[in-house]
Parts: sequence; structure tokens; C-alpha cells
Amino acid sequence: MNSIDAKLSALLRESRRSPSLPPRFQENVWRRIEAAEGPVKSGSWLEALAALILRPRFAFATVTALVLVGALLGTYQGAQTTRQNEQARYVALVAPAPLR
Repeated sequence: MNSIDAKLSALLRESRRSPSLPPRFQENVWRRIEAAEGPVKSGSWLEALAALILRPRFAFATVTALVLVGALLGTYQGAQTTRQNEQARYVALVAPAPLR
């Protein structure tokens, strides 16, 4: 039984021979991968910037930066509005009655 299994295994191994790869196959594969990951060559700088920002490794950083900038601008605007309201209340309290 073992000799039949060994013959069958040898026959199966011979039937699954893979063709030889072309010369410098692995080098060409890596070159194509690097070219695909390289910078996008487009007509405008805006398209190139959008392509860079939308890459997965930069997408999280972009979203985080936009949220941070939005929070900072919202805080600044809120402080400006509060200051203007406080100034208006002060003038309303100090101003003589006919000027109100």
C-alpha cells in the first residue's frame, strides 16, 4: 500500500509543475508596486493634493487636522461673540438713559 501511495504522490507532484518565471520577475513586480503607490501625475496641483489627502495613510491625519481646525475656529468665534456681547451689555449699563 505504501509503494502505491508513494507512486501516486510522485505522479501528482510531477503533474503540478509550475512554469518557470521570466527573468527579473520579482524585481519587475516590486517596481510595478512602487509605481502604483507613487505620486499621482495629474494636470492640476489641486487634483494631486486631493489624491494625496485621500490616501488611506493620510486620510485619518487629514480628518483629525480638519476637526482640530474646526474646533479652534469655533472656540475663537465663540470668544469673539462673547466679548462683543459683554461690551454691548457694559455700554447698555453705563450709558445715560436717553442714549439707550
